[in-house]
Amino acid sequence: MSSSRSLSGPRSLRTLLATVTAALAAAATTLTAAGPAHSNAAHSNASQGSACSPAVSIDGYSDALDKTTYEGTFVGNFSALAVDRDGSLAALSDRSALFGLDRRTLRPTGVVPLADASGAALDSEGLVIDVDGTRLVGSEAEPSVRRYDRKGRLLGSLPVPDALRVAPAGRAVTNQTFEGLTLFPGGRTLLASMEGALSGDTAGIVRFQTWERSGGREFRLSAQYGYRADTGLGVVETAATPDGRLLVLERGFTSGVGNTVRLYVADARRATDTGGVENLTGQAGVRLIRKTLLADLVTCPSLGAVAKQPQPNPLLDNIEGMVITGRGPGGLRLLLVSDDNQNAVQTTRFYRLRVRLP
Repeated sequence: MSSSRSLSGPRSLRTLLATVTAALAAAATTLTAAGPAHSNAAHSNASQGSACSPAVSIDGYSDALDKTTYEGTFVGNFSALAVDRDGSLAALSDRSALFGLDRRTLRPTGVVPLADASGAALDSEGLVIDVDGTRLVGSEAEPSVRRYDRKGRLLGSLPVPDALRVAPAGRAVTNQTFEGLTLFPGGRTLLASMEGALSGDTAGIVRFQTWERSGGREFRLSAQYGYRADTGLGVVETAATPDGRLLVLERGFTSGVGNTVRLYVADARRATDTGGVENLTGQAGVRLIRKTLLADLVTCPSLGAVAKQPQPNPLLDNIEGMVITGRGPGGLRLLLVSDDNQNAVQTTRFYRLRVRLP
């Protein structure tokens, strides 16, 4: 039988404040004013207002890294962001490269190649920096979650349920597996979000898998939850909030029209553990994760942005990475990044948002 599991509690929140708030606060004070050294590549909201919705405002964006290289490595294909223990940033390329970024300028400060145990490249999509500095990297190829040290050396991997593996090993569809990865307050619960539905599940209902640990032990498989994405959209990133909820980024693309990007706040604390539910069809008795729309980013001011292909708002692109960088007046500070796919008509673009949670 399925059961309801809790993702966090007061003890976890106190632990978060004791372990990571200082680093996030340091990042917040710089990222809100962050931008590249060249002023023509950074844009603020001063002339157009900032509201995307009553809950979300945009502070600016930067295209400074678009189509650049660093130490011979293409800077782009970004699929995930994380805040390091010292408050600096890390940006994950889905071409097996992990960049360090200056928290003030967003410019690269280092790059580390990643590989699997056989030396092959990853389709790396999710990133968490653990409390000890270990890099947890999600790949959608199998899917997998691997552990690396700061130098990119492989330390091990986490177990993954058979059903979540790409067919024929499991029921997942290629390129529709682990896209988001986030660590909850206290560092005990890790969550990976699937982008699309499993074969046999209703279209749009995706699985969120968690792992738990205690007393310094390794992560072990734990509860799984169902989440209903909007029609035509997939889940591309999640970020755990200080109060134990989730920010969820949903994204889709329509040729000739452009991207749809929506930001939700979601709560899994009363959702059903669906690990033992073979097919998710919206059936009675299975409580999916509750979600509340914070903003459809098409409603953000364009801030003078230029799109290289049709977009409903020229500010939009293939947004895929998201991280909470701190808290301040107006709510949580959020940094987003788009994946340009090393494509001439797409842009590597960073977005700085303020989010007030309901």
